Amino acid sequence: MNTSDTIAVIARRHSCRAFQSTPVAADTLKVIAEAGVRSPSAVNRQPWHLTVVTDQADLQLINDAGLANLKAFDQASFDRIQARGGRLLYGAPAMIIISTKAMSDAFPVSMDAGIVAATVTLAATSLGLDSCIAALPGLAFQTDQNAALRDKLIPAGHDFAVAVLLGYGVKPGAAPHEPDFAKISYA
Repeated sequence: MNTSDTIAVIARRHSCRAFQSTPVAADTLKVIAEAGVRSPSAVNRQPWHLTVVTDQADLQLINDAGLANLKAFDQASFDRIQARGGRLLYGAPAMIIISTKAMSDAFPVSMDAGIVAATVTLAATSLGLDSCIAALPGLAFQTDQNAALRDKLIPAGHDFAVAVLLGYGVKPGAAPHEPDFAKISYA
């Protein structure tokens, strides 16, 4: 069986946890964000908004506020991040925040946000970028002291769902995790 380019991209995508400081071109980020909003959603509701963040001051504020809140919330996870270099965003020069509208119905918007995040990572990989899906940056928006940053990056009526860190890895071409094909069954 021949594999498509898409399957090859899926097979080589990995979660990068150490990025170079090299900026990502604005036109590349635009292509990736546009791929994200092409994602399918339950009943085609498209409850998301994507915010592309490249301002280094904003990224540093998210990193610092997120780490402070993580330390207060979950010391073990904070210690793990510290052991990985102490950077919540792993030095990524760009991030796409996926926020979602709160909806009170049977369709969980978290599923839609996850689909967008997967699409964004695959688009990034196809364009030669590394990525990491990250929920912890959302901790930066959980206190009133960061309300101005939240208001700047997350539209009114939306909540942080997940983020995708983007950039060029310190170790280009790093291997993805080893898949466990025993987790597949056929009926």
